[in-house]
Amino acid sequence: MTDSRAMRARYRKILRFAARYLAQAWWYELFLPRLGLSKFAARGRPARLKKIAQRFHVLAVDLGGLMIKVGQFMSSRLDVLPPEITKELEGLQDEVPAVPFEQIRVFAEAELGVPLERAFSFVDPIPLAAASLGQAHRATLSDADAAETGLRDVVLKVQRPGIDRIVDVDLSALRRIAQWLSRIRLIYDRVDMPALLEEFATTSLEEIDYLHEAANGERFAGNFAGDPRVRIPELVWERTTRRVLTSQDVTAIKINDIDALRAAGIDPVEVASEFAAVMFDQLFFHGFFHADPHPGNIFVTPLAEEDGEGRAWRFTFIDFGMMGEVPETLRKGLRSLLIAAASRDGKGMVDGIRRVGVLLPSADTAELERAMTTAFSRFGGMGFAELQEVDPREFRAFAIEFGDLVRTLPFQLPENFLLIVRAMSMTSGMSSSLNPAFNIWDAIEPYSTQLIRSESGKLVQDVAKRAMTIASTLARLPDRLDDLATRIDEGRIAVQTPRLDRRISGLERMVRQLISAVLFGVLLIGGIGLRSDDAVFGTVLMIVSAVPLIHALFAGVIARRGPLG
Repeated sequence: MTDSRAMRARYRKILRFAARYLAQAWWYELFLPRLGLSKFAARGRPARLKKIAQRFHVLAVDLGGLMIKVGQFMSSRLDVLPPEITKELEGLQDEVPAVPFEQIRVFAEAELGVPLERAFSFVDPIPLAAASLGQAHRATLSDADAAETGLRDVVLKVQRPGIDRIVDVDLSALRRIAQWLSRIRLIYDRVDMPALLEEFATTSLEEIDYLHEAANGERFAGNFAGDPRVRIPELVWERTTRRVLTSQDVTAIKINDIDALRAAGIDPVEVASEFAAVMFDQLFFHGFFHADPHPGNIFVTPLAEEDGEGRAWRFTFIDFGMMGEVPETLRKGLRSLLIAAASRDGKGMVDGIRRVGVLLPSADTAELERAMTTAFSRFGGMGFAELQEVDPREFRAFAIEFGDLVRTLPFQLPENFLLIVRAMSMTSGMSSSLNPAFNIWDAIEPYSTQLIRSESGKLVQDVAKRAMTIASTLARLPDRLDDLATRIDEGRIAVQTPRLDRRISGLERMVRQLISAVLFGVLLIGGIGLRSDDAVFGTVLMIVSAVPLIHALFAGVIARRGPLG
């Protein structure tokens, strides 16, 4: 079969699969309910959905390419898909056979423009890892390149030959399916399928551009420059193109290899807490994070001697093809969510979800607030080990109820937020596997405290700026009132009221009292906000705030009594 015919067959196979199950969905979800057979249609729904997911799993493994990425992407779309599908696709991995080394050799030499023997003194023909989009081989740089780069052992990552064409065909088929789905009211009322597909397409195309991955790696390294906890492999730019990437071989202990960690004298419990801290730093402070932190992408590297914090190991991250970025607006919303989660505030969680932009303004969140409050009161603060002791029936009943509620609300998670959820869930799962007693709430607490302090500082600055603006405006009012009175005395304004002077004097006193009240608020809030960082200065501000408070409270009384009381 020619390549062109193979691509057409692939395209048709994807469309046939989609058409078959769309027709089935139309029959059970739209046609039968119109005949009054809703209960009959609903009775077998979980089994039907699970079967669809299982058959898609088989299709994805058979076709490879983007289909595996589609399954992985769908497994995270808890806002769009029912749990029967997302659960079945959770374990979908790159279960594809390796490309024969001779094909890899020809492809890599065409990309690099030189024979492999010239660029490398050795390339292992057995792949270190094989995935649907590319595969990696251990290699040794040539003497000349080693002398120039200072590196010797490297990993040569090469795209699967023809993957560009496969990705184009897969995206073309998926765009057609998205158009079909966008005509179904049940779907277009809740999901913008073409937009969702384009989000997925952007992520996928970036993942097969190794120059983009290399740039991501350098940016990630810059964020952790000077941080002894994290190491990034060095790149060999001279042997890197859009389809071939050569980087330092940093293979060490896989983060989830507990036996190897203990053999190296490394405490898995410490690794768990430090890993959570490193991931939270990426999410909440850097705003740029590794979105695929599975065990194959993170090593624990033992050190010859302890670093400045008494740690004899560090994390080594690899594979920066799937990265997430957190815009400032989204980061603010996430901070609100984190603070609400740490304080077990159900209403605050819903408010934070709104700020993130997930919920439409018209969404009725009363039931969601109730569910969040229930979740915190029942499961809040529990670690992984404690959750395992909860009656599975209770946990499942709540999960089903909560999931059904969420799917009735008008929202769709943005792609960036999905990558965040993916990274957070993988972080929690990894840390819990290293330490069954790991408690995500304990890991979040230091960050929430720091964020509250940071947000308090910003609040103080904001209040101060607004207060000074108001105070400046109010401070100019007495002069303007004096000018008004002068103009009246000079006859330039004719006003027939003998009590004007008293009213102006009263207004001036009120303005001065208002200024004092504003200054009191600024000083008091500033003192409270700064006290946690500078106890002395914060306390002084709080004490000084009493002066304008006294003036605000008693200036009117003193004025009415006169200077002698």
